[in-house]
Amino acid sequence: MIVCVTYISCDTEKKEEGITTSKEYKVIGYIAGWKGVDPDKIEADKLTHINYAFANVIDGVVIEGEGRAEQDKANIVKLRSLKSINPDLKILISIGGWTWSKGFSDAVLTEESRKKFTDSAINFLVRHQLDGLDFDWEYPGYPGDDNVFREEDRENFVLMLKSVREALDSLGQLNNIHYLNTIATGGFKEYVDVNNLGEAQKYLDFINIMTYDFTGVFKPLTGHHTNLSTVEVDGRSAENSVKDHVAAGVPIEKLVMGVAFYGKAWKSVYPQNLGLFQQAVGWRNFPYRDIEAFLKDENYSKKWDSLSNASFLWNESDSIFVTYESPESIHKKIDFVKNKGMGGVMFWEYHEDSDSRTLLNAIKESFK
Repeated sequence: MIVCVTYISCDTEKKEEGITTSKEYKVIGYIAGWKGVDPDKIEADKLTHINYAFANVIDGVVIEGEGRAEQDKANIVKLRSLKSINPDLKILISIGGWTWSKGFSDAVLTEESRKKFTDSAINFLVRHQLDGLDFDWEYPGYPGDDNVFREEDRENFVLMLKSVREALDSLGQLNNIHYLNTIATGGFKEYVDVNNLGEAQKYLDFINIMTYDFTGVFKPLTGHHTNLSTVEVDGRSAENSVKDHVAAGVPIEKLVMGVAFYGKAWKSVYPQNLGLFQQAVGWRNFPYRDIEAFLKDENYSKKWDSLSNASFLWNESDSIFVTYESPESIHKKIDFVKNKGMGGVMFWEYHEDSDSRTLLNAIKESFK
């Protein structure tokens, strides 16, 4: 008998001998600690993992967010309380992020520094009674937010993950627990090319691909920022990112596809092609809760690009273009996840969904 609990998305697979087994998909939600945590507003039964963001890396040590030690402690206690609703829910700390990845390269530069870094990460996990560590280094061997990066990051990143995996296993042997070791990776080929993901994956439970931010409001042309497909052979898309990771040696079942709970908007957009791929002036990012308000405004027309499998909004009267994730695009992504045998989906970020949890519910329904 196959039992599918509400917080585990289930599908069926047939093995060669004809035995039917359940396929458990991960639904991983990042929660930004600086926005606070209200457990009454988190639908834990629809999640398998929560990645609490972020811990920082200062002087080679993993520490709570600057000035937020007490807030982080209280927030994580609240997240752990959600296990009363979903006993299988895993709570991880995500380390780094766009602005807090500046200390990684130095922290993993030598065997001695990697041990110091590893010990601090394990201490953080034990201190907060967490289920695992998620490393969001943006990026090893590649420029991010004016971060230090080196060619040696390629090897040192793998050595760091190996060191952490061994330490987690040693800790786990003491209390018969398997602690998770995961990373978030760039959803673009340049990231894959400068790293050794085929070797790194040996020490990881799964990999969260950031299949979003393919473009941004800093660009003078509109475009899709979290599209599943693309007509360009080397263009940025979730599909191409998955292919690049697999080609690099990552088993596809270890890959988790990213979903964006936010969109990006441009103003002063040229009107050709409904504003898509046109000259424009970057405006700002919007959480989905605000985009849902746009959807109720008659000036915004909801559009679908069948070549990119992506949603967008076009406001002709005000010359505004919005690229965003929709229930329709989520359904397409999850079809891809299931058809290819991927591990599941993750999303950034829980607070940015609508109050009615439009996108989270779309994930749940799509996995059904």
